[in-house]
Amino acid sequence: MAVERISLFNTNDGKAHLLLAASGSVATIKIPDIANSLSRHKAKLSIRIILTQSAKNFLAGQSEEQPSVSSLMNIPCVEAVYDDASEWGPEPWRRGASILHIEARKWSDLLVICPLDANTLAKIVNGICDNLLTSVVRAWDTDGTVDGKRKSIIVAPAMNTAMWHHPITAKQIRMLEDDWGVQKGEEGNGWFEVLRPQERLLMCGDTGNGAMREWQSIVAIIEERLGL
Repeated sequence: MAVERISLFNTNDGKAHLLLAASGSVATIKIPDIANSLSRHKAKLSIRIILTQSAKNFLAGQSEEQPSVSSLMNIPCVEAVYDDASEWGPEPWRRGASILHIEARKWSDLLVICPLDANTLAKIVNGICDNLLTSVVRAWDTDGTVDGKRKSIIVAPAMNTAMWHHPITAKQIRMLEDDWGVQKGEEGNGWFEVLRPQERLLMCGDTGNGAMREWQSIVAIIEERLGL
């Protein structure tokens, strides 16, 4: 599935380009809220959405807060919605054809993964790229030498409290923040920004840390980073 309004990646449209992604957490249901809120900038913002296969399970028209994936195309700023199958279809790849995860990286000014689930976090820090989203992350121009400028990736982790407090998670977050992180006051250093989760009653019924940052806060951060 590739639901597109504009098929080409226009990098000269005078707009800011946001690649908005979601992985397999229930917090995926906030993607419509985020995109709708950002639509007030439709004159100067273009959004393309990437959903992992797991994320799509949370947007299948179950309820008003869980609309269908195709309904995301009704949001004014949204130009395209991609899933893993989009990388290879609708026609088989031929020499000279564009490669979606590379074109998406070149087009985007900012990649925001909200929510970032434990599985995708683990894939990112270990360099695994077995779906469209992780392929974009793995192909990211981390120092700006390929695309001409350094661009950031913002992630908003969301997972069960026990998963968030697991020592493996702590190690992985340290890599994003300390090894790859954008350090305040240091120009041009790092490319990852982690929006740590909050403590609250989780959808699974547990109470504790691990809930995704409030979506309104994520919107405000996107607006600031893109100068909207």
